[in-house]
Amino acid sequence: MEPLTAVVPSAVRRILQKGPMSPGKLRLAWRVAVGAAMSRATTVNMLDNGTVEVTAEDLAWRREVRRSQTMILSRLQDLVGAKFVTKLKILTRPPKA
Repeated sequence: MEPLTAVVPSAVRRILQKGPMSPGKLRLAWRVAVGAAMSRATTVNMLDNGTVEVTAEDLAWRREVRRSQTMILSRLQDLVGAKFVTKLKILTRPPKA
């Protein structure tokens, strides 16, 4: 019998890799890949060419996403498939007026 910690990631991966890519699927994969705190501080948008635009709420979060970019991309590709996510484009949300 496999431990639950080994089964859950595999089950999530199977669910995310079924069917077409969607905004909801991307948001779920993003949260799983980066964790709750970074997920709350960022928004993601999928472009047609496989690029995921990541908008950070401030420069500190942008720096953190950029620092972890390689690991995040690898996790996303593992979760949804490398054919759906090819690169990350990191943006900063403009300051509120």
